Amino acid sequence: MYRKKFIPPLLKKPLIATTDSSSSEPPQKKIKIEPQSSSQKSSDSDGGRSSQSSSGVRRVLPVSRVTAGPGSRFNPPKIIRKPLVPVSNPPAESEGPKPVSDGGGGRHYFNVLWRKFQARKHKTWDGDGVLVIVNGNATLQDVNGRDIGTGRVSKVPVEGDVISLGGKEVEIDSVLPKSDFMAGKPFLKSKGSQVDAAPTINPVEFHAKNVFKPPLLSGTTITKVNPQKPAARFDPTAEGALVMKRPDVSSSKNKVVVDVVVDPILSRHLRPHQREGVAFLYEAVMGLRPYEGRGAILADEMGLGKTLQTIALLWTLLKQNPIHNQGPVIKKAMIVCPVTLINNWRREFKKWLGNERIHVFVADGKSNVRDFTHGPVYNVMIVGYERLRSIQDKLKQCQVDIIIADEGHRLKTAENKSAQAIRSLSTPRRVVLSGTPLQNDLREFFVMVDFVNPGILENYSTFKKQFENPIVKSQQPEASKSDKDLGNARKASLTELTNKFVLRRTAKILSKYLPPKTDIVLFCRPTKQQLELYQAILNTSVAKRQIGSMDTALQLITLLKKVCNSTSLLKPKGKEDDETKLSSSILEEAKVAGSALIAQNSSGKLKVLERLLVTLKETTQEKVVLVSNYTSTLDILEKMLNSKGFHHLRLDGKTPANKRQDLVDKFNRVSSDVAFAFLLSSKSGGAGLNLIGASRLFLFDSDWNPATDLQAMARVHRDGQKSHVYIYRMITTGCIDEKIYQRQITKQGLADSVMDQKAGGSNFTSAELKDLFRLDTETVCNTHDLLGCECGEIGEPPCEDMEHEEEEEEEEPIQMIGWTKASIVDMDKQEEAYRKATSKARQRMKALLEFSHINPDKIPENGIRDSSPKRSKQEEGEGSDDGEEEDDAEEVPIPVVEDEILKKVLDGSPKAISFIFTKNSL
Repeated sequence: MYRKKFIPPLLKKPLIATTDSSSSEPPQKKIKIEPQSSSQKSSDSDGGRSSQSSSGVRRVLPVSRVTAGPGSRFNPPKIIRKPLVPVSNPPAESEGPKPVSDGGGGRHYFNVLWRKFQARKHKTWDGDGVLVIVNGNATLQDVNGRDIGTGRVSKVPVEGDVISLGGKEVEIDSVLPKSDFMAGKPFLKSKGSQVDAAPTINPVEFHAKNVFKPPLLSGTTITKVNPQKPAARFDPTAEGALVMKRPDVSSSKNKVVVDVVVDPILSRHLRPHQREGVAFLYEAVMGLRPYEGRGAILADEMGLGKTLQTIALLWTLLKQNPIHNQGPVIKKAMIVCPVTLINNWRREFKKWLGNERIHVFVADGKSNVRDFTHGPVYNVMIVGYERLRSIQDKLKQCQVDIIIADEGHRLKTAENKSAQAIRSLSTPRRVVLSGTPLQNDLREFFVMVDFVNPGILENYSTFKKQFENPIVKSQQPEASKSDKDLGNARKASLTELTNKFVLRRTAKILSKYLPPKTDIVLFCRPTKQQLELYQAILNTSVAKRQIGSMDTALQLITLLKKVCNSTSLLKPKGKEDDETKLSSSILEEAKVAGSALIAQNSSGKLKVLERLLVTLKETTQEKVVLVSNYTSTLDILEKMLNSKGFHHLRLDGKTPANKRQDLVDKFNRVSSDVAFAFLLSSKSGGAGLNLIGASRLFLFDSDWNPATDLQAMARVHRDGQKSHVYIYRMITTGCIDEKIYQRQITKQGLADSVMDQKAGGSNFTSAELKDLFRLDTETVCNTHDLLGCECGEIGEPPCEDMEHEEEEEEEEPIQMIGWTKASIVDMDKQEEAYRKATSKARQRMKALLEFSHINPDKIPENGIRDSSPKRSKQEEGEGSDDGEEEDDAEEVPIPVVEDEILKKVLDGSPKAISFIFTKNSL
């Protein structure tokens, strides 16, 4: 069968090099048509570029593409392409900026892309990273700071280079400035301009989530006409008005911004620092500050009015919105606090707003949570941390718009059940109130920051590697200069970031509003029975085994702390636990169980306290607060008060929650004849209470955590106090009491810190742990000995060169191994090393340089020192020309004790107190 030959279609028409008159292919460019003006005529002089149609429309043809030819109207275009011109690329050295070195150290930093080796054609990158090159050694880190590859490089790469490193391909993206790497910016979520620039605000996010929304489209609804001009709830131009920051809604249409003004009923009572605090919290929870999150930490010291600032914030958010015609920003608020502070919060709401303005729901065991979740009556709920865990499922039935965590340092562990209960409510606005946000280490601070603004510091593993470890390492005595530089840079970067949502003010700003305060540290000599019992315990084999590690030493530490408080605390009790068994075994081996050493109530601190209380009761009408960490110690103090006939009140863990505030109110109201002393447990009532009825507070024992003691000591120096306040710390000289106090001062006095509460102190070394149990019977104050102070112990302030002495760099520690010939020992170098070691110890406890140091042994009994004055030069040599006696002889100064009560005790028992630290503030 005949078949026609198959001819495949041409996908592209061939180029025509010659002109074909028979071709009728249209021109490739569309004919441009434009009307002809009267001045335009058809002529042959235009070279065939135009023609006139019968309709009077002139057609213009592009000469460059169309050529006239015979036999046809148009000829197909002849396309002539110019050859490509070769262009030489610039040399590789000129591409991009050169990597920046650290100035001789051979260090380079790059932002890179990395991936594992891939065999497929279209490869993808696995993630971003940071490449660090130090003297040819390259380290690849991911965005979390983990090392994922190491190797050697022969030359410093430039932008665009691809290198192999640790089984991965790495492409250099850009040069990373050294300052950004040292600050840890590549490892933070908020990078670059996101941290520095204010975020764009969506006005819809301002109002509560449960505000009614119309089901119709915006174009089908009838626009409501507001007859009144948009105006603020309160006059922003009034005198003393506190106006909040306006949001930027320029990108949103049909949104009218009005001023948010704090209710004058509250703003007229706010002090300047409190006005600043309210504005700070408002900007934080409204997303008006330059960070990612809606949380904040109000870290003011005790007594600055965190409660009032919080009430002003909540009342403003409950009633106002910066967007006109929107509902309030929040409709439901929850305050979580220790059970001891529930009634205090309720009283503060009633004090400032009254019951007619706001209804507060207290979630105790008798209340029904449904009244808050489903009812419109209550806007604020106050609940304790323990109660919150049991009602968290019921709270999910409503939308809680903001959560206030009072004494938020309780949420210092990620496994904390209260913190998990709050996280389960999915509330973006969270505020933590804490006078001591940094207590023991940076890990607790990370947990608090991650609680209020989740993810802002990435995860803990990244935070630990990039911030905690460098900061802690820089504070070690053996830290090198590079370690200190990196630690300081990371600390500065962390402080810069956290200052965007952490507000910290000290009690110094209260100097205008509160009476002066005097802090007194009393080092009390232990009694003979205490020393014998203390030494007998340390000599036992059981105690020596416990000193091996910190975990096993805790029970021994508790036992020795009891000896410092009173020997009678070691009397056997009915309960059987590990601590009791250990105590019994040690006492049996020491052969003191049931002996006279623990039968009598022997304690140097207790005797000094008794003399102070008796003197106060006999000579003044003042009231006192006695604080201890142990209820068993409170029992001994209560027996001592009963033996003297001193009336008192007591608040500890066994006191019902509904009666605690009544006890506080009664103590503040009655005279010293009705209630002379208030016994307080620092763990149960050491935070948030206002015991302004007393003007003197005695901290009988110390806690490892300085925040616990600072909270307890601030109970009397608060708003409403009218008298001069005296704070006494009781410490047993040379015993574990003094070691704990030194540890507290070290935490508070470290030079490099993130906040005032000097965090990041190193853990105990084995040498420090052994020294912890050493009994020093020869010293009058081991703390002053370690300080290396040359103040003369007469109460004068330390000299300026000690206060401003800076720690010098130590190139290499001097190590003396084995026997060394005396002829080759450089004594000057040895003395210099000792001076530097003493300087480091002084730097760790430099907070004590703010105190005046007094040795009572240098105070004469009659207050006048009997010593011959120094003779003048004229008396030693020639006499005076005029015969008159020279009166320029220097007198020997004597210590001055300003506290009259303490002075009387020293006169009566000069040997009971071995040393005194005093500091006047505010």
